[in-house]
Formats: sequence, structure tokens, C-alpha cells
Amino acid sequence: MTEYKALRHIPQANLFRQGDVFVLFGELFGRGYVNGLIDEARAAGMTILGITVGRRNDDGTLRALTPEEHVEAEAKLGGRIINVPLMAGFDMDAPPGEQNPTEMLSGITLKSWQEDKLDWTKIEACRTAGVQRFTQSAQDVMAEIDKLIPDGANVFFAHTMAGGIPKIKAFLAIANRIYKGRGDRFMSSRALLDSDLGKLILMNFDEVSANTLKYLIDASAAIRARVEAKGGQVRYTAYGYHGTEILIGDEYVWQTYTNYTQGYAKMRLESIAEAAWAQGVTATVFNCPEIRTNSSDIFVGVELSLFPLLLALKKEGGGAWAQEQWDICQKLLGEGVSLQSILDKLEAYLQTATSTSFRDFDAWPMDNTPELADLMIGTSDEITSLHADKKALITDHLSALVLEGTGPLMFHGAAEKIAPVLWLNHDIIARQLNALHQ
Repeated sequence: MTEYKALRHIPQANLFRQGDVFVLFGELFGRGYVNGLIDEARAAGMTILGITVGRRNDDGTLRALTPEEHVEAEAKLGGRIINVPLMAGFDMDAPPGEQNPTEMLSGITLKSWQEDKLDWTKIEACRTAGVQRFTQSAQDVMAEIDKLIPDGANVFFAHTMAGGIPKIKAFLAIANRIYKGRGDRFMSSRALLDSDLGKLILMNFDEVSANTLKYLIDASAAIRARVEAKGGQVRYTAYGYHGTEILIGDEYVWQTYTNYTQGYAKMRLESIAEAAWAQGVTATVFNCPEIRTNSSDIFVGVELSLFPLLLALKKEGGGAWAQEQWDICQKLLGEGVSLQSILDKLEAYLQTATSTSFRDFDAWPMDNTPELADLMIGTSDEITSLHADKKALITDHLSALVLEGTGPLMFHGAAEKIAPVLWLNHDIIARQLNALHQ
């Protein structure tokens, strides 16, 4: 278990400047956490470089971007993209003539998945094939990026790879029961983890979300050596999640969304940064707060811990700007519903014995329970129903604020070289936002 270390000060270090290079290791598809980092890099005058995960042909084979796709991806990034496919994970990889894991899983059904077994010798051969493909491509990409980094430049590598669920039809129905189900539709997350399907998913999560940081650090060793020999510095960052401190009863208390299946991979990611740090490589995993994104929407209730950010903005001296955020959120609620009543509901939810029992840092990530699902999903559904428009939620606005706050904290925090793993909690997010909007 990683030592808990929260960032308690706003970092001011300014390492990066005009002519330095920012490398996004992960493709930019929509608005997400990394946009805040890219905004900081652009404001500092850095050259923006990126990679692509590639695309799949109809037969499943991986390919580079077409000229049209390449132009579109570069426009989205606002920088140059090296067009070598870096799709992480091994769910579509196999030795020549063999089935890949996705094909092996194609017969799984909602009735059979807990009993269906996998051939782990074949799975390991697929994993080996996937790792070889990815690491070779990573070396090819870094050789191209090396040519674009001038002598004397500093380099910032931002790792954003995450995910790893194989594309099989039955999984969406399984996931809906685990992450959205209550009552008769509830399903235990432990049932998934104990199945062969779950074990494969955990392996693939490790490959996508965690091991790719090590592959990046290894593949960029020559760049690091050259940059440092010329007096420059290199930083690596990655996005973690390991619970967040939020205001509960006017005190910042660590809490977490349950069940966060990717938590095992996120802990592995932390250990990779710690091992790199011990070798003199400055890699920092920033454990960021819960937000709503396209990928997190399956986790009903993950958004609940966003609401107390409004309290943190006021507690940390936000003044008129903090009040403005309250007013914006109030306008998103239905007629006759007060924002304070929502916050009161949240406080009551967070103070229940059920919620409190999951605030066990050493036991993270814990399995879900029928009681938690009933309480958390029920609270989420109730609060969502109190909005004027179900497609314009308070948590969308608060998510955007969190993204805005994490960008400068990570950019300057990485420059400051503080620790291999740092928690960005609501206190420091609120203080950073208030400082930006004074």
C-alpha cells in the first residue's frame, strides 16, 4: 500500500518555458483531465507532441491513422502526432494463427460467465505478444520524438493511458449489474474478480493503466540521457485514483467510490512511479478527485463526492467567485429545490454507517455490498431527478472546475519534484481555483 501523501501547498516551480517539449503519451479524444495539463504547457510556450493508439480494421488488425484521421487528431491536440499505433493492452493480440483473448471470450453469456474458464497458458502467450508489439512501437515512436527535441530543452511526458475492458457483448450487462444494479439486479464485484473473466480484465487493466508507464520510461531512456547530458530536465506524470479527501462535517476526510475495479491497476501505477523515483527518474502519479467523464458514467454514484467541492471553495476563502459557483449550480436545479438541501442530503449520505464503513484506506479497493449499492445509487438517482434538465447537471460544472484546478497543480507540482505519488484533494483544488480566480 502506497504511503498517503497529500499535496498541501500550491506549487510555484516554473521549470518549463518556450522551446521545451510536452509529450502526450495517450491519444486525446474528448475533454478530460489532461486538457488542463495541455493548457498549461501551451501557456508556457512548449512544443506539443503526441501519439495515437491507432485504429482497428474491420478484421480487428491494428493500423496507423489515415491522412484524414491524422490531420483531425493533430487539430484536436494542437500539435504534431507520431503516426505509429500505440494501442495498449493485449485483448486483441495473439501469436500467429492463435485466438486472441477477445475471441476466446466470445462465447461468454450472462448465464455462463462465472463458470467459464480460460486457458491461462494461451492468455499469457497473448499478453507476451501484446507487450512485444507495444514496446517495439514505443521505441519507434520515441526515436521519432527524439529528433524533435532540441538540445537544451526540458521534456514533460504526460501518461494518460487507462482502461482495458475487452469488447465482449456480455460484459456491458454484467457491468450494469455490478456498477448500477440494486435490489434484485445487484451483483457483487467480488463475483467478477473471482471469475476467469475478471482475472483477465485485471491483467489487461495492469497492462493498459499501469505497465505502459514503465514502457514509456524505458523507451524514452535515450531521450532522458541526452536531455540531461545537455543540462535539461525530464518529468513524467500519470493520472491515478485512490480516493479523495472531501469535506464531511467541516473536516477534510478521505473517502472513495466503491467498487473501483481499476484500483488494483492504479496501485500498480503508483509502485511503478515509486520504483522509477528510486532510480533517479522523476515520475509522479497524481491521485485526482472523482469527476464525471464519458468513461466514468457507468459508475453511478462516483459523482456524489463532487458536491462538497462547493463547500471547500468557500472554506478556502473563495469569496465572490465561490458564491458565483454556488449561484451557477443553484440555477441547474428544478423549481423550489435549494442547493443547500442537496448538500444536506449529501452530508446525511456521507454520515451513514454504510458510507463510513467504506472509508478504510488500508482495505482499498473494497468490494461493493447490496446495502452500499442501494444507498449510493438511490442517492445518486434522487439528486439527479432534482435537476431542471437531466443533461445539465451540477456535477458537470464541478467536474470542469476540478479539471481546471488539477492542470496547474500537476504542471508546477511535477516541476517542483515533490514525491512519486501525491493526492490532490478538495482542499488544494479549491485553493488553486480560488487563486486562479481572485
